Amino acid sequence: MHATNTLQEADRLMTLCNSCRYCEGLCAVFPAMEMRRDFLDGDLNYLANLCHSCGACYHDCQFSPPHEFNMNVPKVLAQARAESYETYAWPRGLAPMFEQNGLKISLVAAASVAAFIAGFVAWHDQAALFAQHAGNFYKLMPHNTMAAIFGAAFLYAIVAMIMGIRNFWKDIGEPASTLSEAPSLWQAMKDASTLRYLDGGGVGCMNDSERPTDTRRRWHHFTFYGFLLCFASTSVATLYHYVLGKQAPYPWYDLPVLLGTLGGIGLVLGPIGLMLAKRVRDPMLVDESRKGMDVAFLVMLFLTGITGLALLVLRETAAMGLLLSVHLGVVFALIVTMPYGKFVHGIYRFLALVRYAKEKRMLEAGAAGAA
Repeated sequence: MHATNTLQEADRLMTLCNSCRYCEGLCAVFPAMEMRRDFLDGDLNYLANLCHSCGACYHDCQFSPPHEFNMNVPKVLAQARAESYETYAWPRGLAPMFEQNGLKISLVAAASVAAFIAGFVAWHDQAALFAQHAGNFYKLMPHNTMAAIFGAAFLYAIVAMIMGIRNFWKDIGEPASTLSEAPSLWQAMKDASTLRYLDGGGVGCMNDSERPTDTRRRWHHFTFYGFLLCFASTSVATLYHYVLGKQAPYPWYDLPVLLGTLGGIGLVLGPIGLMLAKRVRDPMLVDESRKGMDVAFLVMLFLTGITGLALLVLRETAAMGLLLSVHLGVVFALIVTMPYGKFVHGIYRFLALVRYAKEKRMLEAGAAGAA
């Protein structure tokens, strides 16, 4: 018996798929499945996070609904994947709250922090909130205060996600030493950075019909690389401040601004594209009960990008004070909710890819040795 009905159903599907093996060339899930005869909870959670939900196996399977076997691998693995976020979350008690009310909690947190920052500025100098500061954010809030607030939030998110990673890795039964294997890490990095397994075996992702397209992969790339560019912008700005002694504001052509601008554009276009893609996607392929979790994450990414770009454009005007408060509020809410929402799917999927790369390499080495 398994811990949940979803994992029980996933076991049934994987057992039947293991007997058929028609879909083994579509993605990494089915070759990984074929290396097993019995499935523990950790095995099923590993396969669920390895799945990229391209939908190809649903359309290729001769036993898909309305067949009595009711084979719907993408939907069941999507349900198992979402449940795994709660299973591995730390502290686990916070996960259900975010699952049911992720968007509301994120927006309330963003508004609360924005109000706190605006109030903090007004309490020190009421006129400062609406004054022009030539783009100097630190005239509104001292750098050390800003760094302390967001440093604490970031540290909490990192600790919570590390604990989640530990729980996931332990559950799937993989030794810690795997994370030090360069070939596995390198292969996983290549697969993750290109979203290799979102192509349904080479033709693209299924969306609203049986005709595959590469649309979802493009929007994922905008979102993923937009986030990385924004993180790089913040990292470079931190290096400038603490190592080089260069303080903000930076001109438009300086590296932190260029990286942040490109990242902000990615965080606007990517989430919009993904939300539009979700609206037209075949409901048979998705976990409708947890669609809100996906939407919450995309909305917060979009708000991070759009408020950041607005702040850049209007940073030398009287609107900078309020825009800075709103942007920092959104960023704070995004950081503290990351361990409990859709953000962690990227981490667990990468770890699943690391494990698959190791298993595949070992299988190929064994076959070569036998030959």
